[in-house]
This record gives sequence, structure tokens and C-alpha cells, in this order.
Amino acid sequence: MSGSVLAVDIGGTKFAVALVDSDGNVRAARRAATPPGGDARALWKALGELVDSLLDGAAADGLIDGDTAAGGVVDGVGIGCGGPMTWPEGAVSPLNMPGWRGFPLRAKLAERFPGVPVRIHNDAVCLAVAEHWRGAGRGSANMLGMVVSTGVGGGLILGDRLIDGGSGNAGHIGHIVVDPEGPPCGCGGRGCLEAIARGPGLAAWAVEQGWHPGAGSAYVETALAGSAYVEAAAASGRQLALDAEAGDQIALAAMRRAGRALGLAIASATNLCDLDVVTIGGGLSQAGPLLFDPLEAALRDHIRMEFARRVRVVPASLGQDAGLVGAAALILAADRYWTH
Repeated sequence: MSGSVLAVDIGGTKFAVALVDSDGNVRAARRAATPPGGDARALWKALGELVDSLLDGAAADGLIDGDTAAGGVVDGVGIGCGGPMTWPEGAVSPLNMPGWRGFPLRAKLAERFPGVPVRIHNDAVCLAVAEHWRGAGRGSANMLGMVVSTGVGGGLILGDRLIDGGSGNAGHIGHIVVDPEGPPCGCGGRGCLEAIARGPGLAAWAVEQGWHPGAGSAYVETALAGSAYVEAAAASGRQLALDAEAGDQIALAAMRRAGRALGLAIASATNLCDLDVVTIGGGLSQAGPLLFDPLEAALRDHIRMEFARRVRVVPASLGQDAGLVGAAALILAADRYWTH
């Protein structure tokens, strides 16, 4: 066998694939833009070509042996993909990829790679797993990993093991209600954390308050150009944080609003689950103290039980490889992260 797992990270803007070794190191990776408006055939074809490119390159570099047209060149396949999906069967219907509705992604990859385990989970869960296994949550037995970007999601580790819940959605903190009178959420509810703290929703609130995107923030844009912050953040959330950094009062108020909502949700999750650590990744999280300072203030206001006060909230540390590392962990650390 190769000693490597094929990791697949499916997103609405990009596909990423990698070979990950048993220590969680990405040995080789390929990324490509998700075909815009692609139907099921076009999306699957694009993913297949990306996988072939990765394996062909890895074989040429001596990272794997054997015929890359055959399935036995990797020890398993781990997949992270946006939901909803049937889990653990892995028929996926990502909200931002209308070409895949009930698409049997896990089964198709199992056919392509016979004889090895092929496992799938929600992409936010994979990010949480990665941070617990090899990132900022390493060493903690009880952790919530969060993603705050165009949406808000998460994954829950308790007793050093991933908690799946009945449908694989445990830890989905984005739909904790933080303001019953708040804005409508895409889930059909009202006042969910996601409705308030996700980048596009936060920017829309700021515009309603009179925010004019980009005013006075050119020096910040220049200073951050090319950084992981600019690369990762959704455009609306990015500009909001840039303007807040430049002193725009409405943008600052928006960041405080998001931070407070996050603090409230994390306080509830901590009291319920007795957490040690919460890691936060995703584009909006890269705003730093603009987000984390009001988050901490709200959290400490609402964490009053002695056992809960130990919780630490820290930025995620694995960057763009997190989804791939977490997907690989479904195979490489299955004793903690896979129960089926």
C-alpha cells in the first residue's frame, strides 16, 4: 500500500484533493475552481480529472506506486463536502452546488477506489476534526470547532471522540438561537447565530445602517493584500473587516454585533457540553481582535458556572489545508473520528 490517504474537499468555489500521510502531513495537493453552473456530469468529470492529475503527479514523483488507473494506490479516501447530505451513505446536495442533488459522491468514489474504505462527512465537521487532530485543539478531549465565513458551522469532540448525532449534524452551532427577535435565517427560523454572524448577513446589516463599503480602507487593503486573510474571507465580510480596521463606526458596530452573537452561542455550547477549547476558523475569523474582543466580552458575561470558566476560544491554525487533513482523519484516525 501507499501509506497515503486521498483527501477530497468539495466546496462551492473550489475542489481540492491531496495525498495525506499517517502523520497528517499533506504530501501533494491539487486545487481547481468549481465549474460554475456545472451539472452533475460536469462536476464529477472535473473532480475525476483533478484526482487523476494528483495521482499521476504523485506517481511521477515516487510518492505512490502502481498503476494510477487502478484503485489500489491509496489506503483509503476521506471526503469533506457541504450539506445537506445523507450520512454516512454520502449522497450529497450542497446548497451552493445545484448540479448535485442527491449525487452519490461516496459511492462513486468507492467505485473508483475499490477495496479501501471511503468515508464522508460534512465539511465543517472535517475542519473541526483537523483542528482537534493536528491543529489548535490538539490535546483537548472536549472541543468545539467552528467555521465563520459565508455560513456558520461546526463539529463537536467530546471524550476525545467526534460526536456525530443521529444524522451526522451534531455540533452545528450555526443554528443556536442568539436573538429570538433577530433576522430570519435560511433554515426557516429566526435569530440563529448564522443569520447574524455570517459574512454576507453581517454586511447586509451594515448596509442597512448606512455603511458604504470601501470608504477609507485603502491602506488596510494594501497592507493585507496577498495574506491568508484576503484569500480566505468572503468579499463582503472581508470589506467589512477592512473598513472596521480603518475606523468606520458602522463596520465596527457590525463586528461587535457578530462577536457578541458568537460569544452568546459559545457560552450556551460550553455550558451544555463542558468544553475545554473552541477553535474558530473561516474567513470572518481572520479579523482578529475586531471579532474576538467582543466575543470574549460576551462569553465572559454569560459564563458564570465555575466548570465553564476554563473554556478558551482560539483561532484555528491549519489554514487552507484543514479540510483536507480532517477528511483524511476519517481514515487515518478512525478510532476517534469514525463510528460507522
